Amino acid sequence: MSTKAKPSNRTPKDDEQVSAFARAILPLFGKVPTSKLRKSRKPQEDARHQANSTAAKAALAAGALALPPGALGWLTILPEMVGVWQMQRQLVADIAALYGKRAQLTPEQVVYCLFQHSAGQGVRDLVVRVGQRTLVRRASPRLVGMITRRIGATLARRAFGRGAARWLPVVGAVGVGAYAYYDTARVAATAIDLFEGVIEIDADEVD
Repeated sequence: MSTKAKPSNRTPKDDEQVSAFARAILPLFGKVPTSKLRKSRKPQEDARHQANSTAAKAALAAGALALPPGALGWLTILPEMVGVWQMQRQLVADIAALYGKRAQLTPEQVVYCLFQHSAGQGVRDLVVRVGQRTLVRRASPRLVGMITRRIGATLARRAFGRGAARWLPVVGAVGVGAYAYYDTARVAATAIDLFEGVIEIDADEVD
């Protein structure tokens, strides 16, 4: 007895949104940011201080971009997210520096820290945790494409909630700012957890 495949609920507009997010994520696999910070004697304490400072800046920037009302506000969703990612990206580099692991930092670790809590399935091929040891895999161009699409699909599904907030400019902006603060704090927690352990870099690219 044959079974018919269920029709997909995806639309060309959905695919376009996923592609837009995937293209925005792709530059995060570029050269890692440099940090002016040095190895700290109290890395966890200093990392949390750095996280609080960055989270406050991210909340302010995201909230400001969420102020335009209605349909105009929809146009600020992706720029808002990209702006927060850039701050979080620098935060990960700063935390790596505080733990004395700046030289070991790779784009894969940055992307893992940024999205592990919000799109864990998207970054599952980048990092393997075994106790306190972490194996970081180098992603091939093909895998990078797959990962950006996975994360893009997750973020595109959540974009509706961000867009709805634009119809309540002041209240929505506060909510968007609060989420940016929370999201940045989660990124910092992932980075601290990662850099406190032993990191090994796999020299071979994973396809």
